[in-house]
Amino acid sequence: MKLDILAVGAHPDDVELGCAATIAKEISLGKKVGILDLTRGELGTRGSADIRDSEAAAAAKILGVEVRENLAFADGFFTNDKLHQLEIIKVLRKYRPDIVLCNAIDDRHIDHGKGSKLVSDACFLSGLRKIETGVGEKLQEAWRPRHVYHYIQWKNIEPDFVVDVTGFIDKKMDAIKAYASQFYDPDSNEPITPIASKNFIDSLAYRARDLGRLVGVEYAEGFTVERYVAVDSLDKLK
Repeated sequence: MKLDILAVGAHPDDVELGCAATIAKEISLGKKVGILDLTRGELGTRGSADIRDSEAAAAAKILGVEVRENLAFADGFFTNDKLHQLEIIKVLRKYRPDIVLCNAIDDRHIDHGKGSKLVSDACFLSGLRKIETGVGEKLQEAWRPRHVYHYIQWKNIEPDFVVDVTGFIDKKMDAIKAYASQFYDPDSNEPITPIASKNFIDSLAYRARDLGRLVGVEYAEGFTVERYVAVDSLDKLK
């Protein structure tokens, strides 16, 4: 199966928090979208890896993605090395996405920056035909995504461009709420974490509304780029 977009997160819920509304919009436009989680989030303070597996599956169903895979790298301890790069390259060559969305380049959680660089490097290396990978006995063809974009996470990084996601913010929030063990629940007996506060949940909708305000729409999600964004003509800018 070929995907138009592959969204990658260091942890289950990273993609939902960073770009779920964009994913929902692209799917509504007929794009084939998949999600790749690098770890199972087993070091998370709340819940467990098994719970996160179930929550990730539920969130994927809400968004309507074609596929969701998990590479089960070590949460907190995976590294940007050949072993990990090759595993991601196999996925890139399997689904051949034109666009890859991945973690913020710099963020509060150390896995976000690590995951961002790991995925970006793998996207480049995946295009080198002398790097051989295979599924079973079948060799894979080289494939390099045309674009790698980074979604915004904990830190308020200045975006290089934003996507109008008006009409899709509710689906984003529904996908996030699928991770019931992780986020705000006034009846939970789990420890309070920075992302389990009501303020954090409220900030997600506020950020999208504020980015939308700045570009004259109701809601928007922001991304940073690794190279210049090009448009066909000035009137293509919204």
